[in-house]
This record gives sequence, C-alpha cells and structure tokens, in this order.
Amino acid sequence: MNLETIGRTIMVIAVFLFLFGLIIFFMGRTGITRLPGDIIFKRGNIHLSFPIVTSIIVSIILTILLNVVIYFSRR
Repeated sequence: MNLETIGRTIMVIAVFLFLFGLIIFFMGRTGITRLPGDIIFKRGNIHLSFPIVTSIIVSIILTILLNVVIYFSRR
C-alpha cells in the first residue's frame, strides 16, 4: 500500500464521518430522535432506551451513502 492509497482512504473515511455527523446533527435539530417503534423503559431512577427504528433508518441512509462513495471511488 503506497501513501497515495492511504491518503485517499483517509479522505473517504473523513467524508463518511462528516456525513454521519451531519445526519445526526439534523436529526437532533428536527426532533427525529425518538421515532415510533423505539422502545423506552422508565422505572424510578432507571432509564433504558432501545432505538430500534432510528437505528434501522440511520443504517439505511449510511448504506446508501457508502454505496455512492464506493461507486464514485471505483470510477
């Protein structure tokens, strides 16, 4: 692996992290933090949250973004 390949890989990872941070930022701004289907348990001082639907949506968005990045990096 030469330095050019390592540099390109680091730049792709940086773009991926930036887009992931942007998605999380806008989810917090728009109030999409708790979707229907997310499981939340509250009992006394215990608070457990299982964001199942939110995780599925974030996974779908990240899969699409990663496939676009891979598609353009192979060209």
